[in-house]
Amino acid sequence: MKRPNILLIMSDEHDPAVTGCYGHPLVQTPNLDRLAAEGVLFENAYCNNPICVPSRMSFLTGKYASDVNVFDNGSPLASEIPTFAHYLEASGYRTTLCGRMHMVGPDRLHGFGQRLLDDKNEWVDLRQSPVRTPQARRGSNSHVTECGPGPPRWLEYDGAVTDLGERFLRDKAANPDNPDDRPWCLVASFMYPHFPLYAPQEYIDLYPQDRIDLPDLGEESLESQHPAIRQLRYFFRNDLPFSEELTRTALASYFALVTLTDEHIGRLTSIVDETPLGENTVIIYLSDHGEMAGQHGIWQKQCFYESSVRVPLIFRGPHLEAGGRSNVNVSLVDIMPTLLDLAATPIPGGLRGRTLLPVLRGGAVPEQTVIAEYHAQGMISAGYMAKKGDLKYNYYVDFPPQLFDLAADPNEFVDLAGHSGWAEAQSDLHQELLARLDPEEVDGRAKRNQQLQGLARSYAG
Repeated sequence: MKRPNILLIMSDEHDPAVTGCYGHPLVQTPNLDRLAAEGVLFENAYCNNPICVPSRMSFLTGKYASDVNVFDNGSPLASEIPTFAHYLEASGYRTTLCGRMHMVGPDRLHGFGQRLLDDKNEWVDLRQSPVRTPQARRGSNSHVTECGPGPPRWLEYDGAVTDLGERFLRDKAANPDNPDDRPWCLVASFMYPHFPLYAPQEYIDLYPQDRIDLPDLGEESLESQHPAIRQLRYFFRNDLPFSEELTRTALASYFALVTLTDEHIGRLTSIVDETPLGENTVIIYLSDHGEMAGQHGIWQKQCFYESSVRVPLIFRGPHLEAGGRSNVNVSLVDIMPTLLDLAATPIPGGLRGRTLLPVLRGGAVPEQTVIAEYHAQGMISAGYMAKKGDLKYNYYVDFPPQLFDLAADPNEFVDLAGHSGWAEAQSDLHQELLARLDPEEVDGRAKRNQQLQGLARSYAG
């Protein structure tokens, strides 16, 4: 078969539960719903680090963020570390990046052959390392309070991503006999639905507040929560409850931004569908992490609850299954080997993931434990997640662990860690984590890395 073209669409901070095709009863995402109906949807896809830069660099490299020493949003990826773009370029693909990838530092390509639109300047510069002390706090809780109708901060940027992506695709469709007949991979990446949660009025109007359910907090209180979660809520100023009116306004705004992003996605996918590109183009949709949106009293991400660490993942294309839904646990480190497999390109050794192509063609892959980690603001010491089947184990350096059975407790209210009946399962998942990394070694390395980066930037200043 002719090697396929690849259109990979990425958003920022999209909890898959806030999507029609993943079962939300209210949120309107017709373009993603259609993509899922015609392709393969992964129910249990996860990021490997629930914060922007580490998650994205893990996605690009097929390795854990700690493997490549990217621990926070101020960490640059070393230019000598190969990404899937390097391998695709070397195998004859033309690779193009358009929009957000939150690449920190001077290397603006990391293997891509060209870039149609760079990150916004405010995301590019090296930043001070996060302050990870019990007293540290975010300056405000604007990630919640800045919501409702207002000046959409990323509207023009995402519009430019879509415009340039459309031009790229139309050019490819209009010039099938171009001498440069290499297959291509376009990564079109949006800022939305990332906060601030200002949205155009016409999209907010789709979500009347009286139709929006408040987050289900169960019997939890701040005092009853895990100490790492209490610290996270304190840092992000989510430790005091927001009013019901503000919560519903923020949720309506988040829903609105998801629908707006779905429209941008539809503009790109429709070009593929309406032109000969559809005969040989694989479309992929994913996000870098989720958004807690008030679950467990948390907004943003930075933890291992489902709304934070689970991501949407949809594939559609020729010779792939249509209407498939997979429950296997997968993660963003699986994207690089899958892309290379789709491109008939040898998969290098040393990657943390595996190809998902068998699932995309109606088969199966062996169950695998998914690993996530976090080393940034709001977490004093490192946190890790190991998910196998329906069981999720969260290990925190210097704090007690957590264990959840998502089949019986999808909202993660019942912590089974330390219960005698679950000791074997807890031990098994801890060993799965240790088989992949040394939690204490990685924690120490992250802290040293952040300290050195902070000193270097202080001297540079």
